[in-house]
Amino acid sequence: MSGTSLDGLDIAYCELVMDKKWNYKILAYTTIPYSEKREKILKNAAFLSAEELRALDAKYGKYIGEECKKFIAQHQIQPDLICSHGHTVFHQPQKEFTLQVGNGSYIYAETGLPVICDFRTQDVALGGQGAPLVPIGDELLFSTFDACLNLGGFANISAQENGNRIAWDICAVNTVLNHYAGKTGLKFDEGGKMAKAGSFFAKLFQDLQQMNYYTQLPPKSLGMEWVNSELMHLLEKYPLSVEDLLHTYTRHIACQVGKAIDEAGAKKVLITGGGVYNDFLLEKIKEETDAIVTVPDDATIQYKEALIFALLGVLKYRKEINVLRSVTGAREDHSSGVIYGQV
Repeated sequence: MSGTSLDGLDIAYCELVMDKKWNYKILAYTTIPYSEKREKILKNAAFLSAEELRALDAKYGKYIGEECKKFIAQHQIQPDLICSHGHTVFHQPQKEFTLQVGNGSYIYAETGLPVICDFRTQDVALGGQGAPLVPIGDELLFSTFDACLNLGGFANISAQENGNRIAWDICAVNTVLNHYAGKTGLKFDEGGKMAKAGSFFAKLFQDLQQMNYYTQLPPKSLGMEWVNSELMHLLEKYPLSVEDLLHTYTRHIACQVGKAIDEAGAKKVLITGGGVYNDFLLEKIKEETDAIVTVPDDATIQYKEALIFALLGVLKYRKEINVLRSVTGAREDHSSGVIYGQV
């Protein structure tokens, strides 16, 4: 798994067992931080030529394969499958396309293991958003909670409504927070300390709250294109300090997340993703909702998405539904993903 916050490549070795219901264990895990060069390449991949993009798809697939091979050797394990999300370069379902680089052929060639990847394209072809895909895992693995909230590059939520799983992207989180922390030479704002030290700028907050995306009904999803073309344009209108921008934007995230929890009617919420370690953000979210917010163990916080993409691959291998139309807006529930190698 590689997310839009560009923290690095997440690898998790997961055991998934069907015994009346799905059970899981995350047995080993690591995050391989990206070098400055690789992070820059992935961040700017949307501006590559077609030829350069094809080369990146191959090279990044080879890189995933090499890192998986090292991980397997280090932990002396024998996986059945590799299930890879890849890294999103384009996500424009309104224009009927999405693209994740990290070609499965190259992962297979490096590891010799069957690879299941490209989970989003089929859903977009079927008229869906191609996102979020994690809610099937929320339903099968974390059903004791009314809602599951992820705070990664973007915040997204999934919940049950009238017997159907619904989900949507709420707002941008670490894609914005890490960008402004980077202006001070830091990878991220540890614990939200810079944000906490800043001041609240009401006019910017009001402008953020009134963005058109927030008036749309689910299913809906966000991509970096929206961040770059609309959100950053708005944030950069105001000559504020990094601390004031971080403070105001964090308050905006908390308000939108609290609103989403309440709209989902959730009383018990599981919260995961790197944003959980932002103490200031978590404090503000808890101020915005009366729901009981549960933070799980570190492995689940950091690797829940990798775990669920493992589940998506296993469901594809079993020819079972792994994408829900109630979540993405596709014409039908379906089993998505492309298989490389023999399974």
